[in-house]
Amino acid sequence: MSMLLIINIAVFVVLLLLLAQTRKTTWSLSKKVLSGLVLGVLFGLGLHLVYPTGTQVLTDSISWFNIVGNGYVKLLQMVVMPLVFISILSAVAKLHMATSSLGKISFLSIGTLLVTTFIAALVAVFVTRLFGLTADGLVQGAAETARLSALQSDYVGKVTDLSVPQFILSFIPTNPFADLTGAKPTAIISVVIFAAFLGVAALRLLKDDEAAKGKYVLTAIDTAQMWVMKLVRLVMTLTPYGVFALMTKVVASSNLADILKLGGFLAASYVGIAIMFVVHALILAGSGINPIRFFKKVWPVITFAFTSRSSAASIPMNIEAQTNRIGVPESIASFSASFGTTIGQNGCAGLYPAMLAVMVAPTMGVNPLDPLWILTLAGIVTMSSIGVAGVGGGATFAALIVLPALGFPITLAALLISIEPLIDMGRTALNVNGSMTAGTFTSQVMGLTDKSKFDQENDKDLVNS
Repeated sequence: MSMLLIINIAVFVVLLLLLAQTRKTTWSLSKKVLSGLVLGVLFGLGLHLVYPTGTQVLTDSISWFNIVGNGYVKLLQMVVMPLVFISILSAVAKLHMATSSLGKISFLSIGTLLVTTFIAALVAVFVTRLFGLTADGLVQGAAETARLSALQSDYVGKVTDLSVPQFILSFIPTNPFADLTGAKPTAIISVVIFAAFLGVAALRLLKDDEAAKGKYVLTAIDTAQMWVMKLVRLVMTLTPYGVFALMTKVVASSNLADILKLGGFLAASYVGIAIMFVVHALILAGSGINPIRFFKKVWPVITFAFTSRSSAASIPMNIEAQTNRIGVPESIASFSASFGTTIGQNGCAGLYPAMLAVMVAPTMGVNPLDPLWILTLAGIVTMSSIGVAGVGGGATFAALIVLPALGFPITLAALLISIEPLIDMGRTALNVNGSMTAGTFTSQVMGLTDKSKFDQENDKDLVNS
C-alpha cells in the first residue's frame, strides 16, 4: 500500500467523521444527505485534479471508498424486497375499513401512475427531437464495453428475448419465496402480485366467519410493517455516508470530456424531467391542490430521493409527507407510495427508455416522428413500466425491455454510463413525486383529503435522524 493511497484513505475517513458530526445537529435527514453529496463532490474534484483518470492510486483509492459506497447500495438492495412486500401487503390490508373503495383507489392511483408514464414517453420524444439527439457518433470505450457485457450476461435470454406475452407471464409468481430472493429480473412485480393477493386474502378472512383471526392477521401485518420500516430507517441513517462515498467515486473517476460529449443528453433529460414536474403540477391544480404549497411540503422527500437515488428507500418519507403534510389518508398514501415504487415510474421507466428508443430509431430506418410509431412506443413504455424496481439500475432494466420490444439493439443502454448517476438523481426525484401526485390526486377525487393538514404552516420534520 503506497503512501499516497494511505493519505487518500485517511482524508476519506476524516471527512466521514466530519460528516458524522451532523448527527449532533437538528438537521433533517435530507439536509444531512445533501451535505454528504456536496462533500463528496468537493472531495471527488480534489482527487480528480490531483490524479489523472485511470491512475493506479486513484483506482485503488476508489476501491477502498467502495466499501462505504457499494456497501450502502447493497444494504438498500437488502431491504428492497422485504420493504416492497410488506408495503404492498399493508397497503392492501389497510383498506379493510373501506373495502368497497379498494377498486376505486387502485384504479385512480395506478391509473394516474400509468397515464403520467404515457405522457412522460411523449415528452421524451419531444425533448429528444428538440435537442437533435441520435445514437450516431457515440463511442464505445472500455467502460462501455464492460457495461454492455454485464448487461448481456444478466439480461439477454432472461428479458430481452421474451415476447410481450411471455414477458407478461413472467410477472405471475410460481415460487414467491424464490422471487423474494430476486431470482429473476421480473421478481419484484411477482412479489407485488403475491403481496397483493395475500392482502386481499386477509381482507376476505376479516369479512368471513373468521373475523377474530383476521384481526390477528392484520395486527401481525401492521407489526411486521413497523419492524421493516425500523430496518429501512436504520439503513436510511447511513445515507449521508453512502452518498458521500458514491459521489466521490463518480466525480473522481469521471472523464470531463465524456460528460461534455453527452451533455446534450444530460440537458435534454433534465428538461424532460422539468416538464413532467409541470405535468404533475397541472394534475394537482386540476384536482384542487395548490401546486406551490404541495411542492413546498414534499420538498424534503424530493431532496432525499434526488440524493439517495432510491425510490424504495423514500417510501417511509413518502407516506409520512402524504399523511402528515398533505392530509392524504394513510391507506391511500401507503398504496400510492408502495405501488409507485414498482409501477409507472415517470423518470426511470418513462422518460429514459423512450429517449433511448427515439435516438436509436433513425439508425434502424424508423421515422421517430411517425405518429403511429410514437403511440406504439408510448404504449410499450407504459406497459413495461410495470415491475421496474425502485433502486439503482431500474432505468437500465426498463430500457432493456423497451428496446428489444421495438426490435432495437440494447447497445445504447451501455454507452451512457459516464453520465448515468447524474441523470438518475433527477429521474428518482421525478419517480417519487409521481407517486405522491398519484396519492394526492386519488385522495382529492375521493374527497378524503384533510385540508387542515395541507393548510397547516408548521409541519413536523420527516424522519429526522
